[in-house]
Amino acid sequence: MVVLLILLILLISSKLPWLFRPLQQFMSIVGLPIVLAGVFYYLLNPLVDRLERRFKINRTLTISAVFVIVILLLGWGIWSIIPVINQQIQAMIQALPSYLKHISNDINGLISQPMFNRFQDQVNHLSDLASKELSQRSSAYVKSTVNSLGNVLGTLTTVLVALVTMPFILFYLLRDGKQLPKYLVQFVPNKMRPSFLTVLGEINRQISNYVRGQLTVAFFVAIMFWLGYLVIGLKYALTIGIIAGILNMIPYLGSFLAMIPAILVGAFVSPWMLVKVLLVFVVEQTIEGRVLSPLILGSNLKIHPVTIIIVLLASGKMFGVLGVIFGIPGYAVLKVLVVHLFNWYQANSSLYEQPKTKE
Repeated sequence: MVVLLILLILLISSKLPWLFRPLQQFMSIVGLPIVLAGVFYYLLNPLVDRLERRFKINRTLTISAVFVIVILLLGWGIWSIIPVINQQIQAMIQALPSYLKHISNDINGLISQPMFNRFQDQVNHLSDLASKELSQRSSAYVKSTVNSLGNVLGTLTTVLVALVTMPFILFYLLRDGKQLPKYLVQFVPNKMRPSFLTVLGEINRQISNYVRGQLTVAFFVAIMFWLGYLVIGLKYALTIGIIAGILNMIPYLGSFLAMIPAILVGAFVSPWMLVKVLLVFVVEQTIEGRVLSPLILGSNLKIHPVTIIIVLLASGKMFGVLGVIFGIPGYAVLKVLVVHLFNWYQANSSLYEQPKTKE
């Protein structure tokens, strides 16, 4: 009955999109800074708690000191790393025409082989169709550029507002976050308060373990790829390593997506460089799978790999990039709620009573 009621509510909600449009507009404004503040909260809160206990300093002063340290580290990173990344990206863009020419020469050399002579007409026909389609799409993109300029400016404005407001939200989360469960429990009936606090605590542990674990693993993955590419002499090692670390936050699929730019660059250099890139990937995957992930992440979420892939595909289809990144913790939270709801229903329903045995 409960399941049917939930499905009915979802069906009615899908037929009345205007009902949730104000909430959608509200979340489009405050959602990004809240998410960013939440991520940094789970990263910095253990440090703030430890410093507060160790040095017996007022929590507000401790948070302010941590903020100063983080700002200095970010400033150092921007001052030292961003110029290198910018230089490597510009070099990659400048080398792109030569890469494309290399691909074109390889394809032309392959097509000119005697075994492909009988298919020459079909290849020329497909080439003409591809050129015509590319020209039409280019014209369409040029026409839509002016229309999409407003969307781009709107997105940039949203990101800028998020970056400005996120530190303020983060400050108050670090200072008053522990009081949030006590505040929320006031709206819950007295008999349900212990269970409510238990559920909140478990959700908090699930999210904190995931966020800290994924970001820590991603950091070490970026370091390993960067060092590995430096050792083998691959171009753009720092940029490709950072891309690999960012993409590694996507469970299971991120590591393979991160290999695409490295494989492309390595293949254009030489077949031997491609082999060395693959060796770096094998070594990184071995260290990550056997050491890093079990040590840092462990099995706290207790989610089957097939379930993770299904969640990634579904959340990515519904919510895009953010769905892929936050689909797994969202599923973990939903799993906690469903498990506790089912345990409550099992305890209060006569359907799960054990049959009495006759003496």
